[in-house]
Amino acid sequence: MADTQDGPELHPVTRELAAGPNYAAISTLLPSGRIQTQYIWVGTDGQRVYVNTETGRRKFENLQRDARVTLAIRDESNPYRFAEVRGRVAETSTGPEARAQIDELSHKYDGRPYPAGNITTERVTIWIEPERQVVSG
Repeated sequence: MADTQDGPELHPVTRELAAGPNYAAISTLLPSGRIQTQYIWVGTDGQRVYVNTETGRRKFENLQRDARVTLAIRDESNPYRFAEVRGRVAETSTGPEARAQIDELSHKYDGRPYPAGNITTERVTIWIEPERQVVSG
């Protein structure tokens, strides 16, 4: 059974799933208006959710143009349990902070730092403020 919540406060299920090694699908809008969805690592500071990408990636370019975003986090141990976060980019950060956050996410998902050779542009953390959340589980 699904539960919905409006507003910027994270639903407890959203917080739990974002804190664990659960993958998320991020959907952004292309310049044409079509939707682009990609799988991504996700994290939380307990108040907001965040993802980390590179400034040269299409999803970041999309979010700079249109801050609306949907993030669907799937419970890797039970794919029928999920949290969908519909919201907007509230803040972005680059530099050493973003580089440290990709290492934190890499430790959570892969157990090691993020390989420096995989970075082609600058890392950026994207903080998402929920407007509506739908959770199951």
